Amino acid sequence: MNIAFAGFRHGHIYTLYDMANNSKNVEICGCFEENDAAREAAGKMRELDFCYGSYEEILADDNVDAIAIGDYYGKRGKMVIEALKSGKHVIADKPICTSLSELDEIEALSKKNGLVVACMLDMRHSIQTRKVKELIENGEIGELVNISFTGQHCLDYGNRPSWYYEDGKHGGTINDIAIHGVDILRYITGKNFTKVNFAKVWNAFATEEPNFSDCGQFMAEMENISVMADVSYAAPKCSSPLPTYWDFYFWGKKGMLNFRGCESVIHLYKSSEETIECEKSPSNNIEDFVSEVKGEKVYFGTNETLTSQRQVLLIQKFADENN
Repeated sequence: MNIAFAGFRHGHIYTLYDMANNSKNVEICGCFEENDAAREAAGKMRELDFCYGSYEEILADDNVDAIAIGDYYGKRGKMVIEALKSGKHVIADKPICTSLSELDEIEALSKKNGLVVACMLDMRHSIQTRKVKELIENGEIGELVNISFTGQHCLDYGNRPSWYYEDGKHGGTINDIAIHGVDILRYITGKNFTKVNFAKVWNAFATEEPNFSDCGQFMAEMENISVMADVSYAAPKCSSPLPTYWDFYFWGKKGMLNFRGCESVIHLYKSSEETIECEKSPSNNIEDFVSEVKGEKVYFGTNETLTSQRQVLLIQKFADENN
């Protein structure tokens, strides 16, 4: 597969670039970044070939099969739509868009043109996630009743991209962060979010940017399972990951499971605590993407990507409309 990279406005795109660069199934055709400062910074991070002078050049290049998109959040939806209209498959950093109307068009174009849309929801590839799914499906903690998770990040003001705080470029803290949690809960439980009971976004820590809602919390339902989450930019900057970075709890009628994204273990609590060691996952986003483009069956494909994006956008919409 020949892939071109468009946009280097968030650090996640370098992880995707490295995956592509290390894959035997992918050839990188070149890169584009319209912002001078971002292009200069990207050139210092990796040896990149900025051979495209515009995004339109990538769209018009018949040699390009797919486009990897890493521009600022508010621009991604339009770029994905243009790529799909040009017959290109797409893989993007999360989120792939910031509005439900964009997502509607992306979904329609993907179906109409038979094109794959993938997203860097890499927590699905965590071996912890797969093991928790197995334990719950095997009835280890009984009927699942409640879930809670935190995905708190540090604000790191002054080091995060400045576009976060510019009107129309970020699109919401819930959409930004909670998409990871929403996606893996869908995978683990096999259920969708069916109702939003409460969602709130507000400004608390980014005092220099009062219009930026850096905090986000919600309570929702996945059929008969209640979910509570905090995905705020509330964590202090620390040399080691805080326990609230990614911390998941699953309560069943026979026990409880807990795992943290920065650890390689699962904690199972019933009459006593059991620690389950996990190994590194053998798969990643790029290989799943290539397999789906080839028409092979994958456990995380376009439909899953778009469904998770839609459900987190609905939670973000609830928060925006009720604050």
